[in-house]
Amino acid sequence: MNTQNPKSSESLLHKTRPLQIAVLVIAVVLGSIMLFNKGNGNAENTYAAVAEEDSKVLILTDAAFEQTIAEGVTLVDFWAVWCPPCRIQNPIIEEVAVSIDDMAKIAKLDVDHNPRSASLHRVQNIPTLIIFKDGEPVQRFVGVQQKETLMAAIKSHI
Repeated sequence: MNTQNPKSSESLLHKTRPLQIAVLVIAVVLGSIMLFNKGNGNAENTYAAVAEEDSKVLILTDAAFEQTIAEGVTLVDFWAVWCPPCRIQNPIIEEVAVSIDDMAKIAKLDVDHNPRSASLHRVQNIPTLIIFKDGEPVQRFVGVQQKETLMAAIKSHI
């Protein structure tokens, strides 16, 4: 014979509601990660749409950062392998590099492996894109930016 009080089962359901919501949120986040990683579970191999040897984008390090941005106009994409928006931004950066040709330098800096330059330029969110002119930051974008926006910004500083 079941003598459970209907009010106590309602109370239990009410008490576990935050846990149910948390589980749902975790499931959505994991599903999103799988979608961005295309289900392969290896984020390190999914960020580049262009083979490095075919890329016109300079790969920066802390050691070469200041020298690279010192002259002319340089767009630097501060990014990380684990960042899904950065993987969305990467092919756009590649397109900008092809379109802008030799008018400006297009570069990217992995903030996990080069924290000094990211910290020096107060990069707190990624992707962050900064346009430098003769070593000085002249324009900053946070979040994914479209090719047209970046092209117009670069051309305005040339």
